[in-house]
Parts: sequence; C-alpha cells; structure tokens
Amino acid sequence: MKRLVLLALMVAACRPSDGNRSAPTKGGASAAAAGVVTGQQADSAQQDALLARADRARIQGDTSASVWVVEISDFECPYCRQWHEQTYPALERDFIRTGQVRMAYVNFPLAQHRHAVPAAEAAMCAAAQDKFWPMHDAIFNTQEKWVPLPDAVPLYDSLVVTVGANQAQWRDCMRSGVMKRLISADRARALQAKVGSTPTFFVGSESLAGAAPIDAFRQAIERARTKAGQQPR
Repeated sequence: MKRLVLLALMVAACRPSDGNRSAPTKGGASAAAAGVVTGQQADSAQQDALLARADRARIQGDTSASVWVVEISDFECPYCRQWHEQTYPALERDFIRTGQVRMAYVNFPLAQHRHAVPAAEAAMCAAAQDKFWPMHDAIFNTQEKWVPLPDAVPLYDSLVVTVGANQAQWRDCMRSGVMKRLISADRARALQAKVGSTPTFFVGSESLAGAAPIDAFRQAIERARTKAGQQPR
C-alpha cells in the first residue's frame, strides 16, 4: 500500500520496545526415504491449505465493497483493546454489515508482549475453522484475565468452545505451530508498510495510527470512496 500522510488524531498506540533448510544428503534415495519425502509433501500441502483457509477467514465484509480497512494489531496491546471496545462495534455496524467496507486483520505481535504470539496463534487456529472473528472478540474481551498469567494458552483453550470451534482440531493446530508462518509473514508485511506501532489501520491507501475514533474512520472511508469514484454517502 502506498503510504500517505499519517493522521495522528488519537495516537494511543503500543510501540516496539528497544532491543526479529538443511543441506541435501548425498547418494541415491532409498524407497523408505522416498516415502518420507512423499509424506512430508503431503503434510506441507495440508498445512498450506490450512494457512490459506485461515488467511481467508480473517477477512469480513461484502466482496463487492470498494473500500478496504486493514487492521494491524497486537492482541496484548491495551490500545488495540481500547479500539476494539470503543470504535470497532460502530465500524462493523455502520460500514461492514452495510456492505460498504471489507476488513482484514494483520498480526503484528510486539516483542515486549509475552502473550502476543500465542494469542495470534490462538486466533489464527480458530480462523482455520472459520471462527477468526468470534475468537478475535473473545481474546480482546478477556485481555485483563490472560495478560497476568504465566501461560495464557489454557485460557484461550477455554474460549475455543465458546466460539463454536472444534477444540481437538484447535489444539492440534496450536501444537503444530503452523500459524507462526502466517504470523511471521504478517509482521514482515507490516514492517514493509512502515508500521511502527499498534493499532495501525489502512483505509484504502490512507493510514490511521492509534486507537482512532469512529469519526476518523467515517472521514477516511468517505475519502476512499471518493477516490474510488463513488458518491459520498
């Protein structure tokens, strides 16, 4: 995305703290080794399919919507939760449900947040069962409960059933660590887009930093609609 002028309307944000294949064997492959390779390829294809499904599940809204809102966030960031509580409900009600906006979530776990990566994995493993947004809400809504814990995964595990996901499948996904690939790719994309704090949003090609209020999104969405050649609403 082209980076435009940063709008510091309410710059409440979490910022990073100061402080991110084996060689092939020689000789002919045995039948057993060939079988191992085939099994690895099958596992890889299965994981790729799982990642693709999870990637799609963190997008919501009408596929014909002309405006994209991309949320770049960290589940442990208190300002991300603030935005989730104060602004997201209105954005969902007024723009996503009405078909004006498509929204995507990008993980940007910050190093100083010890539970940020497990929380992202928990959400993405739920996404593999098309339950990303309910899990997204459940994780943010319980942030004060799991942040102090030495290990937050058991609490995420308890949320899985409440959002209607299969707990055994979710646990298998978490044990595999497969979602770390997607989370790492998310972080790389965010850094490439010059994101330096959470939450950060892109409304079309315009960026909004911090827990911006709904009016900031209304204005940015109207500008994006105008840029796309649509009449303001």
